[in-house]
Amino acid sequence: VGEIGELSEIFQWKGEVPRGLPGWEDEEKQHLGEELSDVLLYLVRLSDICGVDLGKAALRKMELNAIKYPVKLCKGSSKKQTQFNGDSGDTADTDQGH
Repeated sequence: VGEIGELSEIFQWKGEVPRGLPGWEDEEKQHLGEELSDVLLYLVRLSDICGVDLGKAALRKMELNAIKYPVKLCKGSSKKQTQFNGDSGDTADTDQGH
């Protein structure tokens, strides 16, 4: 959680960050890489300790999201599932809230 906090601080006052980070200094990009690496290493270690196949879990999550958020309805939108489907939340939550 601490490492995520350190990563979040980098973006806290940046607003929307464009692809490739134009305008960022090399030192800022290096610092970002270090913090991203810290988070990645902790995540990989945590998944190992918990016995979770992180690759399989990520692929499964992407499959579930593809069903839950179809491209035709969702591309370019940040709306919640119930907002773009027009339903009242009566669809099954395929990811059990995760």
